[in-house]
Parts: sequence; structure tokens; C-alpha cells
Amino acid sequence: MKETRYDILNLPKDERPYEKCRRLGAEKLSDTELLAVILRSGTRNTGVLEAADRVIHFSNEKNGLDGLLKLSYSDLISIPGIGSVKALQILSVIELSSRLARAKTPWRKTFLSAASVGSYYTGVMRGYRQEHVILVLLDARGGMIGECVLSKGTVSSAQADPREIFIEAVRREAVSIILVHNHPSGDPTPSKADINLTYRVREAGDMLGIPLRDHIIVGGGHYRSLRADGILS
Repeated sequence: MKETRYDILNLPKDERPYEKCRRLGAEKLSDTELLAVILRSGTRNTGVLEAADRVIHFSNEKNGLDGLLKLSYSDLISIPGIGSVKALQILSVIELSSRLARAKTPWRKTFLSAASVGSYYTGVMRGYRQEHVILVLLDARGGMIGECVLSKGTVSSAQADPREIFIEAVRREAVSIILVHNHPSGDPTPSKADINLTYRVREAGDMLGIPLRDHIIVGGGHYRSLRADGILS
């Protein structure tokens, strides 16, 4: 095998990712080293550290941990040293991180402010590569009764039907609702379609007595509240 600066066999034993993790703890490992521990081994021509480094620095647009969250299966298997099994391992870790973000929050989470909604869903939706529209159902105290994905679209487009929204809200006996959706582009600025959807859902909610409390858009680790922006007043 051609020697490279990534070759684990060229490292002192206590500096290899597994041994270093065992000796110092996972928090002491770099992003590349952590990914190397997950991948476990390289290939005949590509050491595991080299493969992990290539994943972390895939491209200028998909670079670092934020970039890792945006990698698709096809992106991953195009990287030397990353086959089908390793690609699925990485995608599984990304999904697990999203579920961990949800698990940190009690199911009966109370959403009393845009900040509480935005901070929660920024973590949950961080790795989403398609646009999702989520309906959050609330009780009289602002506690979460439940949530459901209304639609999952392409990279740049998702749709939501107000009829479906309020069928679900009535079925779950929600007192009020919040809409949340992500912009995979990373820019949470509301589009014209976002604003039009907000108006339509607000109007239907006012008629049915189930008000739309807010519409939160997340992207790039940030969020926008349409109520705070004055669009939903």
C-alpha cells in the first residue's frame, strides 16, 4: 500500500483513532478521527483516515460537519475508500444525530416563543437535504400534542394542503398549530410561496377556531419567525 500521511500504521499506536479514543475519550478526537472510528477500516488503496478526511472535505459547498449533513448516498460512494456499506454507516449516523436532537426534548415540550420552536427544529432539521413541512399541534398551554410531516419535496420545493393541516388538527384536538419548514439552501428568508401559504393557513385557522401561532423557517443553523417578522400578525 502506498504510504500517506493518513496511514494509521504510520502513527504511534497510542495516536491511532481507536487507541486515542479509548485513552483520552471521544471528545478529544478531531472530526476526521471520529469518523475514522465509525468507519473502522480503509480499503486496499485508501487508509481509513484518508477516507474520513475526504468525506469531511468533500467539496467547497459540502465541507466540514455542516457539509457532512448535506452529503447524499451518491456523493458518498463517489469518494475513494467509501463503498456502499460505509456510505450507509455515515447516513445512519447522521439520522441518529437528528433523532438524538429530538430525544433531548421531552415529548410534551412547551412552545411559548419563536426561540423555543426555532432552536428545537434547527437541530432536528439540520441534516435534511429536502424541504420538509412539519405541522406542530399544541394544547391550550402551548404543549406539543404531536407533530406530522405534511410534505417532503425536492431540494427547493415542498407543498402543504390547508385541508390536510386542519383535518389532522381537528383529529388530534389541537387548540392551536405552528408550521415549521426548512430551506436546504441554508437561507431561512421566507419566499413568496411561504408567505402565501401562511396567509391561507391563518385564514382557515381563524375560521375553524384553531389559530396558526407561527410559521418558522429554518436553514443554515438559523431560523426566521413570520410572526416576529410581522408577516403573521
